[in-house]
Amino acid sequence: MTSFKMKCLLLLCGGVGLLLIQAFPLQAQSFPARDSLIEHLVSEVSADSLRAYVYTLVSFGTRHTLSTETDPHRGIGAARRWVIAKLRDYSQRGGNRLQVEEDRWMLNPGERIPFAHPIANIIATLPGTDTADHRIFMASAHLDSRRTDVLDSVGDAPGANDDGSGVAALLEIARLIADQRFPATIKLVFFSGEEQGLYGSRHLAERAAREGWPIAALLNNDIIGQSTASETLQQDNTRVRVFSETIPAMESPEQARMRRLTSGDNDSPSRELARYLYEMARCYVPNLDVVLIYRPDRFLRGGDHLPFQQKGYTAVRITEYYENFNHQHQDVRVENGITYGDLPAFMDFDYLRKNTALNLATLVGLSRAPSPPAHVWLSASELGNYTTLRWEKPQYGRCVGYRVLMRDTDQPLWQRHFFTTDTIITLPYSKDNAFFAVQAIGPDGDLSLPLFPTIAR
Repeated sequence: MTSFKMKCLLLLCGGVGLLLIQAFPLQAQSFPARDSLIEHLVSEVSADSLRAYVYTLVSFGTRHTLSTETDPHRGIGAARRWVIAKLRDYSQRGGNRLQVEEDRWMLNPGERIPFAHPIANIIATLPGTDTADHRIFMASAHLDSRRTDVLDSVGDAPGANDDGSGVAALLEIARLIADQRFPATIKLVFFSGEEQGLYGSRHLAERAAREGWPIAALLNNDIIGQSTASETLQQDNTRVRVFSETIPAMESPEQARMRRLTSGDNDSPSRELARYLYEMARCYVPNLDVVLIYRPDRFLRGGDHLPFQQKGYTAVRITEYYENFNHQHQDVRVENGITYGDLPAFMDFDYLRKNTALNLATLVGLSRAPSPPAHVWLSASELGNYTTLRWEKPQYGRCVGYRVLMRDTDQPLWQRHFFTTDTIITLPYSKDNAFFAVQAIGPDGDLSLPLFPTIAR
């Protein structure tokens, strides 16, 4: 029996609140507990498979959004058909559970769209097995590529890293989960129109909001496969950036009031998702550290997670630590002895393997975990050097206990954690000196996203 399951058994036998802190000191805790299924799936991620996907994507010459739809070997249409065929092949091998959808519509002339053109997103859905659990966990990448001139839809635009790397990651995840069964639903989305102005993600975010999709988290992957910086030539394949919004774009007046009361500016749902990715990397992906970037995205640019944030969804962007602008949005050429262009030769496929594993571990962990506590309250009605938190049970999934998180107010990451099977805990730490959150724990040790408390009335 694992140490986690032994702890759960002991917890279920009785004892709550401060007694649990005394019974299970910090040095004896090993959370997040390792889920053996996640460990197995992560070990199966193949750098060779990722390389093969990228080279095939580059072979289509260009994947510009406005490129040919009809040529069998070149352009966005041929690339899309190949991706769909790969997904359907993986679905068939896995018992036809992976549902593949092509969401098509017509782009009308507008910004960066000089003429009307058909466009489509690809959506691969692995339905959850718990009919009472309606949550959706989503990972995305964009299929389209571009040249230096964003309107040039004819010339070669290989797009190996931008964003062939993200597309390859999703295809590899599809290969590995097609025969799996998780309580909650996973969607893998291949957007079009990103380089022309986030057209594909805007379309799907609007559809999701209109149809009431319960998206619990979105991981957007854009340029995740190379590790050397242009100009400085610095190299690092052990770190990956996760961008998250500080104040939610769809914050209501009541949410803004509560954020000010709790000083929760650094604890948006997207920020908690970023911290979750940090812990999953430490648990499942050796030699990879998640670097939290406290911005929605990079300067002067945007990604496919932004339309979802603007609709109120929890979404982050995953991007390599060092960008190389010689191989991003550049025509293929040689100038002054320097080779330009987004080509596979400049990618680091072991780095892409690690970033793919991070996505896979997070998607599977979240889809197997219960949902967060329905509500968490912090008691602020009295003075004192103890802090009391209480919460409601999760709406979805089987919960065997709770992990209460704490960090000093000047620290970005959770520093301590405490365990209980009760829905209330009193800690010997002042609420004035720390921030808190609560996670639900599933029977295999999988953790929900943390939920930051509001002030109890």
